[in-house]
Amino acid sequence: MAVKITAILFTLIGIALAVGGGQLVLLDGSAYYLICGLGFILTAVLLFLRLAIALRVYAVLILASLVWAVWEVGFDWWQLGPRGGVIILLGIWLLTPWIRRPLGFSSPTGMRYGASSTPLALAVVIAIAVAIFSMFIDPLDQSGELPEQSVAAAPAMGGDVPPGEWHQYGRTPYGQRYSPLDQINVENVANLQEVWRYRTGDVKRPDDVGETTYQVTPLKVANTLYLCTPHNLAIALDATTGQEKWKYDPNSGMNPDRQHQTCRGVSYYRDQAAPGTPCAERVYLPTSDARLIALDAANGEVCASFADNGTLHLETGMQYNPAGYYYSTSPPAIAGNKIIIGGAVNDNYSTQEQSGVIRAYDVNTGQLIWNWDSGNPTQTQPLQPGQTYTTNSPNSWSVFSIDEELGLVYIPLGNQVPDQLGMGRSENVEKYSSSIVALDLNTGADRWVRQTVHHDLWDMDVPAQPVLLNLTMPDNTVVPALVGPTKQGDIYVLDRRTGEPIIPVTEEPAPGGAIPEDHTAPTQPTSALTFKPQPLREKDMWGITMFDQMVCRIRYHQYNYEGRYTPPSLKGTIVYPGNFGTFNWGSVAVDPERQVMFGMPTYLAFTSRLVPRAEIPPKGQDEKGSEQGLNRNEGAPYGVYMGPFLGPLQIPCQAPPWGYVAGADLRTGKIAYMHRNGTVYDMTPLPLPFKVGVPGIGGPMITKGGVAFLGAAVDNYLRAYNLTNGRELWKARLPAGGQATPMTYAIDDGRQLVVMVAGGHGSVGTKPGDYVIAYALPR
Repeated sequence: MAVKITAILFTLIGIALAVGGGQLVLLDGSAYYLICGLGFILTAVLLFLRLAIALRVYAVLILASLVWAVWEVGFDWWQLGPRGGVIILLGIWLLTPWIRRPLGFSSPTGMRYGASSTPLALAVVIAIAVAIFSMFIDPLDQSGELPEQSVAAAPAMGGDVPPGEWHQYGRTPYGQRYSPLDQINVENVANLQEVWRYRTGDVKRPDDVGETTYQVTPLKVANTLYLCTPHNLAIALDATTGQEKWKYDPNSGMNPDRQHQTCRGVSYYRDQAAPGTPCAERVYLPTSDARLIALDAANGEVCASFADNGTLHLETGMQYNPAGYYYSTSPPAIAGNKIIIGGAVNDNYSTQEQSGVIRAYDVNTGQLIWNWDSGNPTQTQPLQPGQTYTTNSPNSWSVFSIDEELGLVYIPLGNQVPDQLGMGRSENVEKYSSSIVALDLNTGADRWVRQTVHHDLWDMDVPAQPVLLNLTMPDNTVVPALVGPTKQGDIYVLDRRTGEPIIPVTEEPAPGGAIPEDHTAPTQPTSALTFKPQPLREKDMWGITMFDQMVCRIRYHQYNYEGRYTPPSLKGTIVYPGNFGTFNWGSVAVDPERQVMFGMPTYLAFTSRLVPRAEIPPKGQDEKGSEQGLNRNEGAPYGVYMGPFLGPLQIPCQAPPWGYVAGADLRTGKIAYMHRNGTVYDMTPLPLPFKVGVPGIGGPMITKGGVAFLGAAVDNYLRAYNLTNGRELWKARLPAGGQATPMTYAIDDGRQLVVMVAGGHGSVGTKPGDYVIAYALPR
């Protein structure tokens, strides 16, 4: 009976592989699955006939599969496993007495002997040995070390921030995410312990939008932490104990039309001209109903002298203004008595989106000083009553950086909606879309622009705060530099005075083949310092088993794909790097002394498929435009279906690793190391600690002690790494997803604390929460 059931199973497997493998061959794919399916069917026939040669035939199938797998992917265990797992398990089953005895023979004395197992057992042992061997090597790991010596004796960090404090989103206006504290170092970081935990009370609600996320980096001024929550509560905590000092609720409501419900941070300001007076120290809170509110840092009360009784209404000047479609998710920048803010729009919902205007207001009064609209860039004087900003001009939803000495504010700009359709874009949009722009701090006039994607059809916004530092070149000249991470994986290292490259940028040929109404740029820029992935190949397709891997191979050939910048299509296109990008709003951390960077490149392919307007179904409740599902693009001739490139089991079709930690030398432009980051512990029904290298979204922070801290990955941990070599030194289990950027500071008793917010991320599916957690070394 066991032999018969096994034969039926082998027959079904063989048919599935032969049918799928035949389809793959017709798509010019690998013939392996067709051949393997025929091998299973032949083994099944021999089992039905109860012939012992079935075991030998299957032994040949195991060895042939092993040779093919190693030829395709080498000794990468995560790639070998899906190719051979099912085959080896079935080989072990065929070695059991229940199969071997019926295939054997009876002696003249009546004894029953099983069929010879030697060839099959040898094949199974060889395959298992190769699997075990591959577990101890990682062919995709890049080992190396960053230079440890300090290049700049007195590095420029931007602003006047005491060493033990953290005044802006990236600690200073330079956005380095670097702390000069060194009490916690590579030798003792493993001893970190939790010292306090605070819960905001702002938890995910049943009526929340899908992308409800907790991405805040707290600020630390004197002995107070300032932070916000996804539903825009502003909170002040005692930095030593974590006890709440005050809490303010702006009552921003629950509009289901919002695409995001998040807050990345608040902004702090001290009026040097009015010390000791009410509201001399302020916290500015952006809200998801398009307000900017000024609060007294001492008690959380509204500063009525600012704008309209303490509130700026950011929808002012917009031609179209449906509620819920425009707001600021990132903290504004403050410098030169100005507060400068952009805004996020609901991506890919309509061609009548709000303007992407950048505006500077008097930080004390809220009076508009200048406005820079990429759709009308020369009119920077405040609009006159009745005028409106350019509808649907490229916006900036991320964080700005400022160099007050140069008088420049650096803006990471996004793309014009619809992201995947480029016809009809204006000359200004083609110039400024998906670029880094330097604006004059006093007038708003643009001083230079560096475009990172030409005619962007892939949602490749510049997503990250540019990082500023002064680079000491090999000839000992010092150049004011800007480091700009991008979704497509390039790291632009520019002279921040002019926008000219310090590390070379070249134009490379790009794929064509856009829809007839559109076009593609013939070339695209690429920085010499790049984390762009190698183009996907069929052998890079992945799955838990050989079956879903085969399906992913078929799907790979069914989509259009010619590498990075393959244009959107009606057939469907693989977008790689995908819409989450290689880097996102978490940016990178830079050590201005050693002049090196630490980041978390992520690799997750997406797909996009254009849909003619007539074929778009009636509007559904959850279709507001996002990274996943149907993006309607109202007013455009096409909508687009978008989402991660997933297999039948809803895991990525591309093989891991999907996430790394990486270090690069900014003086040479060389990548020193890349290591898999994160486990599948929180991605699978069982808590498996397999270090696959998982996706993540969030940012790093580094310290003078040579330690880099990073949460971000989709397993719920905060980790510490050796900045020099990228090796993990410590980790702490978080009670929720850690998709925020950590920060560090010192308190009065001399201790250095590290603070991490754990609240999860709706789009990546991590556990929601409302935690603020502090760690320190034992007393």
